[in-house]
Amino acid sequence: VQLVESGGGLVQSGGSLRLSCAASGFTFDDYAIAWFRQAPGKEREGVSCLSQRDDSTHYADSVKGRFTISLEVAKNTVYLQMNNLEPEDTAIYYCAVGDPWTIGIMNTYLDQGDYDIWGQGTQVTVSS
Repeated sequence: VQLVESGGGLVQSGGSLRLSCAASGFTFDDYAIAWFRQAPGKEREGVSCLSQRDDSTHYADSVKGRFTISLEVAKNTVYLQMNNLEPEDTAIYYCAVGDPWTIGIMNTYLDQGDYDIWGQGTQVTVSS
């Protein structure tokens, strides 16, 4: 059971990146899948979530309108399309999965505590 992120890199302010999170050993069916990020010296924060329980999506205020989460079932891969990137988006980005029922009931879509399986992270650096 594993999550592997990819797609990070260095981009100029205003640019775009698409992160991928591929699952092995399980499928994303019936999970809540989320992206988190951690900048140097800061706590890890939730960025976006896609809940398979009700097909809902959730975004942090700081990325609304710029980031889009999506799932490609055939490839068992979740994407985070990031547009109009800002230096403040610089961080290590992680994907994670958790039980969508617990997360939905508790409304903890962007809270890391209810996520059980994590990837190793991918670095995103946005230059000004």
